[in-house]
Amino acid sequence: MADANEQLVRDGYAAFSAGDMEKLGSLYTDDVVQSVPGNNQIAADHQGRDAVLGYYGKLFELTDGNMSVQLKTVTVDGDKVAAVHANIAERNGKKLDSDTTLNFTIKDGKITRIDEVSSDQAAEDAFWGQA
Repeated sequence: MADANEQLVRDGYAAFSAGDMEKLGSLYTDDVVQSVPGNNQIAADHQGRDAVLGYYGKLFELTDGNMSVQLKTVTVDGDKVAAVHANIAERNGKKLDSDTTLNFTIKDGKITRIDEVSSDQAAEDAFWGQA
């Protein structure tokens, strides 16, 4: 049986994959922060539930809705959860197929912080491009 924090993260991935932003948003604290590294138009510290959900909307907008994630592993260490997934998308004739690690911080049963780490930041930057 999955740890409660692991299940929370797995539920988040399921909601993201289903496009259920209402469900996904319910898993976050109001002041959640998702830190996205890089030198591209989506790189930023997205602060607050609305900003994080807006970031996801931007991902779908930029890829004409074809972006998907495939969860590979979930590792729990107390209130910290690391999840590795494959990013798969197409945009402007370019393809993205790289792994990303999301490092989640959980407090009182909700996700309060997400720090992204790409396995190939240069490929991510080239794919997402500048604003």
